[in-house]
Amino acid sequence: MMSNLQYWLVDHPTILYFTWTEGETPASTPLFLTLALLTYLSLTLLLTRLPLPPLNLKPISALHNLTLFLLSLTMALGCTLSILSSPSSTLCFSPTTTTPTGPLFFWAYVFYLSKLLEFLDTLLIILTRSLHRLSFLHVYHHATVLLMCYLWLHTRQSLFPVALVTNASVHVLMYAYYFLCAVGIRPRWKRAVTDCQIVQFVFSFAVSGRMLYLHFSGSGCSGIWGWCFNAVFNASLLALFLDFHGKSYASRNPKDKRS
Repeated sequence: MMSNLQYWLVDHPTILYFTWTEGETPASTPLFLTLALLTYLSLTLLLTRLPLPPLNLKPISALHNLTLFLLSLTMALGCTLSILSSPSSTLCFSPTTTTPTGPLFFWAYVFYLSKLLEFLDTLLIILTRSLHRLSFLHVYHHATVLLMCYLWLHTRQSLFPVALVTNASVHVLMYAYYFLCAVGIRPRWKRAVTDCQIVQFVFSFAVSGRMLYLHFSGSGCSGIWGWCFNAVFNASLLALFLDFHGKSYASRNPKDKRS
């Protein structure tokens, strides 16, 4: 089984010989990124202002969440195996010899494209008129994470494989929860999803300390300015998630907190 996973998730020619070429790889241009973000933000603003009737989209929502659950699981496994197979450190890519090729950058590209698919989260919320779920945190996260993933590839950013594995792993839990909700099962571990997201950001800062040590004590690490954007973004998300966590759970009584 492990040999099959290794082949299909790392050693398959499509993955092994993948190359990110800006302007040639689909969805790789700054123009595409800009148009995608503007379209997402514009449609979100427009559709929330229209007096649309609520639609029953539970079957579509279930399929969407199941798709993202399976995709997140595949990306987490694929990138983990790629890290284990990588001949160089994934914490600090060489700024002179690293090229955006191979399994790690393939999974970064798939991860980037998956963020476009996640825009459907917002559309489903709007069309079902569940606007209480459409917070600033939701829209800000969905829009900015697409830019972050683009920078991973554009700058050949050090440390992104660790971020990809941790984020995809959290999304396995998150989309499993949303899938179960869509099919009429409401798990009692909703709070665990938010807790794991917060732990993810704290972990990213801890690992970044090691990367910065390698950067300043050696010849540098590739994509350091992309990492700077990533660090600021993660800090802002951590603050927003802590605020959300406090508002959602702090006022509950002990019986509620156990749920």
